[in-house]
Parts: sequence; structure tokens; C-alpha cells
Amino acid sequence: MDQNKEVLLTEEGYKKIEDELEFLKTVRRKEVAERIKVAISFGDISENSEYDEAKNEQAQLEERILKLENMLRKAVIIDESQVDLSVVTIGSIVKVNDLDFDEEVEYTIVGSAEADPYEFKISNESPVGKALLGRKVGETVEVQVPDGIAKFKILEIRR
Repeated sequence: MDQNKEVLLTEEGYKKIEDELEFLKTVRRKEVAERIKVAISFGDISENSEYDEAKNEQAQLEERILKLENMLRKAVIIDESQVDLSVVTIGSIVKVNDLDFDEEVEYTIVGSAEADPYEFKISNESPVGKALLGRKVGETVEVQVPDGIAKFKILEIRR
């Protein structure tokens, strides 16, 4: 990931990162510090697997905290009230008809930091997200996906 690249977030995404960061800095740091303290109390730390595990967990935790702090520093919040509803943009909720499966699906187009395919939040940098950007209601979009080519007809754009 480009270190200087801005991180596009919705208001909800920014808040979610803030909340996770707060939880990690307060609750998780204390839990991990306590695990380290308990492991040290077992005596010799040179062959102490509990101590090694706790120190590894601490390193991963601090790495995640740094990553989240960096994301918030570089965050550009998308003003969803300014989202142009005539075309698909970041912040749009797009209802499409997946022509291969003949089913309607709604995707929210978000920045890559917020993408969550299980919640149908797709990145503006993903193949489907890129293909939908700038398109209008009524257009059919073809996207190269791992399984071949997917076709989507845009039915509605909202926020």
C-alpha cells in the first residue's frame, strides 16, 4: 500500500476505525500487558512459550494500532450528502441486476480501507467497483472477474 496515499472513508467507516483504535489502545493493551506479566511470573522467560506468545501478540497489536492511526491521519471523509446521484461514485449505493444469475444486488462503493464484501461494501479499486464508477442508471457493465466476465445492469443509484 502506498504510504502517502489518502484513505477514502465514509463517516461511518471513520467512526468504526476510531472505535477499534480506542478499544485496542485501552482494553486490548491492558489484556496483553497482563498476559506478559503473568508469563513473567512463571520464572525463566528464555523457554517460556506463554511469554513468547504474549510478546508476539503485543507486537501484532502495536502494528495494528499504528496502521489504524496512519489510516486516520490520511483519511479523507466522503461527504455523502454531496454524492452525485446521476452517476456511480464513492459513497453511492448501487442496485444492480446480476445478469448471469438474474438477481438484484446492492453494493455500496467505498474506499479500499472500508471494503467488506460480506456487507456488500466494495472498494472503488476492486474490479466491480472500478467498472461501476462513473456509470449511470440503465447502463450494462461487463467486468472481468476470476470466474470470467460478470454483467451488471445498473437499476438505481442512491446514498
